[in-house]
Amino acid sequence: MSRQFIHEYRAELDRMRAISGSRRESVLRDAFKMLLQRWGRGQDLLLVPEHSLITDKGSRIYVDGALLNSLRIPFGYWEAKDADDRLDHEIANKFRKGYPKDNIVFSDDVTAVLFQRGHEADRAPMDDVDALLRLLTRFFAYERPEVSDFRKAVRQFAADLPAILEALRNRIAQKRAASRDFKRAEEAFLAHARNAINPQVKEEDVQEMLIQHILTEDIFAKVFDNPDFHRQNNVAAALYALADKLFSYGEKQVLLKSLGPYYSGIARTAAVLESHSEKQDFLKGLYENFYKVYNPQAADRLGVVYTPGEIVRFMIRSADWLCEQHFGKNLIDRKVEILDPATGTGTYIVELLEHFRGDHEKLRHKYKEELHANEVAILPYYVANLNIEASYAAITGQFAEYPNLCFVDTLDNVAALGIYAGHQHDMFGGIADENMARVKRQNDRKISVIIGNPPYNANQQNENDNNKNRKYEQIDERIKQTYIKASTAQKTKLYDMYARFYRWASDRVNNNGIIAFVTNRSFIESRTFDGFRKMVAQDFNEIWVVDLGGDVRANPKLSGTKHNVFGIQTGVAICFLIRKNGVEGCTIRYVRRPEDETSEDKLSWLSGAELRQLKTTTIKPTPSSAWLNQGDDQFCDFLPIANKDVRASGVVGQKEAIFADYSLGTSTNRDDWVVDHEKGMLVKKIIALSRLYRKARKSRKVDGSEIKWSSSLKAKALAGRKESFRRRNFTEMLYRPYSKRWLYDSDVFIDRRGGTVRFFDNGRRNLSLVLLYGDRQPFSVLGSSILPNLNVYSADPALYLPMWSGERVDNITDWAVAQFVAHYAYNPSPLEGEGGAPSGAEGVGSGALAPQQ
Repeated sequence: MSRQFIHEYRAELDRMRAISGSRRESVLRDAFKMLLQRWGRGQDLLLVPEHSLITDKGSRIYVDGALLNSLRIPFGYWEAKDADDRLDHEIANKFRKGYPKDNIVFSDDVTAVLFQRGHEADRAPMDDVDALLRLLTRFFAYERPEVSDFRKAVRQFAADLPAILEALRNRIAQKRAASRDFKRAEEAFLAHARNAINPQVKEEDVQEMLIQHILTEDIFAKVFDNPDFHRQNNVAAALYALADKLFSYGEKQVLLKSLGPYYSGIARTAAVLESHSEKQDFLKGLYENFYKVYNPQAADRLGVVYTPGEIVRFMIRSADWLCEQHFGKNLIDRKVEILDPATGTGTYIVELLEHFRGDHEKLRHKYKEELHANEVAILPYYVANLNIEASYAAITGQFAEYPNLCFVDTLDNVAALGIYAGHQHDMFGGIADENMARVKRQNDRKISVIIGNPPYNANQQNENDNNKNRKYEQIDERIKQTYIKASTAQKTKLYDMYARFYRWASDRVNNNGIIAFVTNRSFIESRTFDGFRKMVAQDFNEIWVVDLGGDVRANPKLSGTKHNVFGIQTGVAICFLIRKNGVEGCTIRYVRRPEDETSEDKLSWLSGAELRQLKTTTIKPTPSSAWLNQGDDQFCDFLPIANKDVRASGVVGQKEAIFADYSLGTSTNRDDWVVDHEKGMLVKKIIALSRLYRKARKSRKVDGSEIKWSSSLKAKALAGRKESFRRRNFTEMLYRPYSKRWLYDSDVFIDRRGGTVRFFDNGRRNLSLVLLYGDRQPFSVLGSSILPNLNVYSADPALYLPMWSGERVDNITDWAVAQFVAHYAYNPSPLEGEGGAPSGAEGVGSGALAPQQ
């Protein structure tokens, strides 16, 4: 296969030469890059083009490519030169600039040269397949022994950690019961956490923070050679004091003995990393690896994912230019206060420090006074603190504590939102420690720029996962007052973390300010975000959207790992929102990368892109706040099919909509239990489900995996709701287009019945229009006389408009009948009498105003 890769490379190279007629590096290196990508992919290596490194001399360099393993440890490097360059002379120049000498390939159109351990290891003509195969085989076979040993230690760590976690949790429980001193210290830290993070922090949350602290103490010391970090950091010091009360002399060493190879492997690997930036990437990789082994649910909920440096640096360059263009200042200038509200491992702050590298005097002031960051989880908080302080020391040559990192849940910290502040406005009054002082100091500042990558987890799919995002009452209320009030769509997903951070940031940023976020791309065209689009166009004066695509759900031909910059299924976009005090109107500028472009090509493009030079499309929103796929605005003049105000009023006759009532299809949340092709089989399943539910209700244990629990079913069980088996509950449903199944239509077992009782009670048939109500598939409509399933078409919900409501009450409004009569100039004959309907009038019209469930 390796030989085949080289043959494919030669063919691609010939094709590029023929098309371009060029022998320039920029043309020819793409073919060699693809060769390295294909070969590396077979060894679980990721090729990162234009990979940045900070040399020992403190300068930033960019190698044409770096192959990284799963822990972000560089495996090897590649640098391409022009055919007209003197290759050996260029190699010498690169080494003088600080380029790595450990496993790097230099190539031009004629020759490839491999250096390993500081010396030339091989040289091959590019047109000699056997020689090039020998060189690349040697390149890909190389791995530092320390790295190889550490990879083994990581696998062993994953195997050993569960037993160690159980032992630590048992030890904490025993100490809590036996030691008043430990109990008081734990309660004091709990009070701190409830104030700093959120009021719902529990005793077990503090326990997990303590365990993470204990397990990771050695990691940070070994990577950055800073054994005093946990003693010096304000939050770590409090956990250190708590840990001191937990263990007797030597007890911790015995308990963690089996993790010795893991910690030793970290030390050996860190020792061979050549630059500060490599150590940072290694620490980020450790963080991701540790968290996903230690607590996969938290990793998912917190959005533990590495933000590619190309994205971060593009956002910083762009925000800097926008700040200069609109406000006459650069990010480094005084009185430009910058905040990363979800800093994770500190990537944005570190890259901002690098961006400010050229002016040490302004950098010192910015670092001390005007560069702010928040983090809610203890482990990334530690990583961020170390990364930021180590970066500052590497740039300036002086160590200084980073005084503006707050251990706080940004979405709970609403004290600085002015008139939108909630219960926490005075919450810090009784707390006087350093972290609280930092939060108060940040809240007193006028924030000019908010930049970052908010957590991405949206909604729990299965209640058995026990991994829900918590509620944020103040921010969620603001979303309800703004984005949802302005919307015409189904709303629950607007409470995802992205929407919350946009809402918080919009209220927090100064009247002259910028928000720069990388998030999923739903806000650009999703129906759910129509109210969001309307509000941001009112709240801001200029909007830039860089749409990176990669939405696998919308285009199954794409691959998350190949086409998405985060390797996920949901598309990604970068958005800049600019607010200028006293300026009216909003300009929206949009640019989209090609649909089939790979993630590597997108990142490579971002590494050199400048916002000011992008060819953008200026978007003029429609009256319904559509930015893309605007269609024909005449739809806005059509009669509305349904209206949430009409349904809420309960008045059939006078409101302006064709249908007085409507509903989403039935959402069972447990189709495997309550739906089946055969009625007899469904009866058996319902009897079994009833037995399991009755047992859970009596024991009040609603966290088992036998039943697919949902929040509503849990609430019913805990409230003592009983399920009485009824034959009349068995009814037919439209499960998929032209496909019927049997349903057990139960008040208890069905999660959300929709309008079943009003429209299809006791199996009553009711002719309905069933519409696709979503964005991921083309508009679809079916006619059905039986109850439709919520997902009859797809993951997007189905909405139905019945002919009758209740006991055969006409669901067509008097207002609609009057509109049709007037439009068709219909005059009933005496034989038809009062209230006759025009022939063929049914089904006329189309709705532009989307209903809300």
